[in-house]
Amino acid sequence: MTARTLRLHPDDNVVVALDVLQAGNSTESGVVAAARVPKGHKMATVPVAVGQPVLKFGQVIGFATRPVAPGDWVHEHNLAMGEDFARDYAFGRATRLDSFVPDEERATFQGFRRADGRAGTRNYLAILTSVNCSASVARFIAKEVERSGVLADYPHVDGVIPLVHGTGCGMADRGEGFEALKRTQWGYATNPNIAGVLLVGLGCEVFQIGRMKSEYGLSESDRFRTMTIQDEGGTRRTVENGVKRLLEMLPAADAARRETMPAADLVLALQCGGSDGYSGITANPALGAAADLLIDHGGTAILSETPEIYGAEHLLTRRAATREVGERLVDTIRWWEDYTRRNGGEMNNNPSPGNKAGGLTTILEKSLGAAAKGGTRDLKAVYRYAERVTERGFVFMDTPGYDPVSATGQVAGGANVLCFTTGRGSAYGCKPTPSIKLATNSDMARHMADDMDVDCGDVLDGVSIADKGRDIFARILAVASGELTKSEALGYGDAEFVPWQIGATM
Repeated sequence: MTARTLRLHPDDNVVVALDVLQAGNSTESGVVAAARVPKGHKMATVPVAVGQPVLKFGQVIGFATRPVAPGDWVHEHNLAMGEDFARDYAFGRATRLDSFVPDEERATFQGFRRADGRAGTRNYLAILTSVNCSASVARFIAKEVERSGVLADYPHVDGVIPLVHGTGCGMADRGEGFEALKRTQWGYATNPNIAGVLLVGLGCEVFQIGRMKSEYGLSESDRFRTMTIQDEGGTRRTVENGVKRLLEMLPAADAARRETMPAADLVLALQCGGSDGYSGITANPALGAAADLLIDHGGTAILSETPEIYGAEHLLTRRAATREVGERLVDTIRWWEDYTRRNGGEMNNNPSPGNKAGGLTTILEKSLGAAAKGGTRDLKAVYRYAERVTERGFVFMDTPGYDPVSATGQVAGGANVLCFTTGRGSAYGCKPTPSIKLATNSDMARHMADDMDVDCGDVLDGVSIADKGRDIFARILAVASGELTKSEALGYGDAEFVPWQIGATM
């Protein structure tokens, strides 16, 4: 039998199995499989000596830990990340001028124009909490509003969402952790998909609502209200008064109407989770093509998950619009090396067991596929976690690789739509920002059809990356205009607000 394999770059010394290879199967490259190779995994095409590099995508993904013969399955038993090796960052060497679509030809969508000029793709009221101690009360308030049935009178409001978290106290009142939480809270409060915010605290926590209001110059309005359980007189009174405040905010929120807006107003969060051996071949490069299209129409795309570009960051620094931008990305990588070392970990702790079962062996291999989500346009800026994104075009935000934490930072930065690629089948949704799920392979897309919005597995059957990118771009515009994603239809999103907790819990 001849089984399908794919060589991703002429310099590669492995191919990817598109079908399960059994021992004795010949391949299109003429190499005979020496043992079973699962779908999405790698098979050697030439001998590789111990200590010699294994190449995929034309890049080093690790080094052989034992002799590898042609036809051998290449995975954890004979491949490891090895010692760190020098990478040529070549700052700005591969930059190119963005080729924008003429204004009269640019795509549009139907969105909500906010007072600050930004565009919303959804229209929620949100209940934020300053501390975990007020999380239950926030949920009680949302449940009472839902139970009352009053939302039926406000059809232009997408719902009331409690966005609760596990921090806000037992932490230092200054430094990295506090600043990250402050940016996250303020970023969600001002995300254009949220029409109004009720911020609920306990009263005695480290993260004081009054301090946040003072630092951001905030005052109470029909878009922003605050309260604490201690000031209100306990749980029941806080719930009663919280419901009243939301009812007072509903008319202004419901007055918003969708109108035609340029795609340039879209800020797209790029995510991947539950990746497999197909991620860097199908869904991620297709999403990169869609991100390029959005940028060409004047929009913004945010690549994140710093541990999951580790080993591929040199491909991004070459696209840095300025040396300063490239060096900021490298500094971020160095911070992560120190951060993992201080906490007894290593950067190669990622990939996860599921990633490895899907064919990814080292973080270098995973990162090369993950970085493909970022397309090909110039890197314009590098942001801290949850920092407001103001630059248009392709940008990077420093976040962990853990999807809920990473996406929380992107939404705080202003993302109003999100695309999430997955090969193993991640169950994820995001409020207030709709999440479009892209399957890397058709088997999983069929198996989890209720969760997947786009099947990118047909790229393996001949659909071009460019055509699939256009399909994804069209879906982004439709979802931004109000079309529900699968995760929204299932009700996902309330529990996926997870701010990055940096530093000691005291």
